[in-house]
Amino acid sequence: MSNANFIDYVKIYFRSGNGGGGSASFRREKFVPKGGPDGGDGGRGGHIILKGNAQRWTLLHLKYQKHLKAENGESGGKNLRTGAQGKDLVVEVPLGTVAKDADTGEILLEIAYEGQEEILLPGGRGGLGNDHFKSPTNQSPHYAQPGESGIEATIILELKLLADVGLVGFPNAGKSTLLSVLSAARPEIADYPFTTLVPNLGVVAYRNEQSFVMADIPGIIEGAAEGKGLGLRFLRHIERNSLLLFMVSAESPNLGQAYQTLLHELEKYNPELLDKPRLLAITKADLIDEELQGLLREELPQDLPHVFISALTGFGLDKLKDRIMEKLLLASPEAGSETAV
Repeated sequence: MSNANFIDYVKIYFRSGNGGGGSASFRREKFVPKGGPDGGDGGRGGHIILKGNAQRWTLLHLKYQKHLKAENGESGGKNLRTGAQGKDLVVEVPLGTVAKDADTGEILLEIAYEGQEEILLPGGRGGLGNDHFKSPTNQSPHYAQPGESGIEATIILELKLLADVGLVGFPNAGKSTLLSVLSAARPEIADYPFTTLVPNLGVVAYRNEQSFVMADIPGIIEGAAEGKGLGLRFLRHIERNSLLLFMVSAESPNLGQAYQTLLHELEKYNPELLDKPRLLAITKADLIDEELQGLLREELPQDLPHVFISALTGFGLDKLKDRIMEKLLLASPEAGSETAV
């Protein structure tokens, strides 16, 4: 997926439809010159609805949609005829899309599964016709309700990738290489920082036809929570991952310190991220021997599960997948099965 095509943030002005006005008509027939009120109700205005579509991966199709409006309801008619409802505007979005009020930042709703439909802005109610207002003391009401106005608001749509495993690490830690080896994903790979400029998803096959989805998040640098590097733009994608796989290169001067720096950036961005299950992969293990592996283990937190791996030689990758699946199954009995292939 090219950088230009990965759009995970759009701001759109939405307006739901106005309700149709009620009718203030009276029954008029050949032999009934002064019939009673027979005004029908106005139709409801169209809703603005967000619908989850698993076939969409970005918000690209909404990039140039600055104004989206639903249809207005039609006015009521004579003979108690109700006006037609305004057509709802259904906006398809990728799974993991969050809708926020652009003025207050309040989260209005989230779309998490295929086919989920949520009303973002309800249409205005149709007005009542004059038939509703007749009474023994007022048998010929000449008024009817106007329809309610629709709701208008500027809404921010943000995409937070839904994945079982999120790769967290510094630039050039080997995240893209690992994803390309474990899955059919083909992210850009090169020996320089920030090769990954957009998140990439890959499905990793496991035993017994199980699988899990892995997300390669652009590299984190110190100060990312304040917007440095690629900053806040991609940190939000980590929020929807079930498991965080931290990746630190065996070439790092201090593995424990590198891990703590990554953890600190996540904590500054959102402390709740620290509640997610964690696993550490020490990459490029083909560059060190078993004796050095033992020395490096001493730098790591004792309560943190870790695996030495090499995407180049395949060393430790089966063990890594076993650890990942164990963690996912502990987090949720259904994890890893929803994306089975």
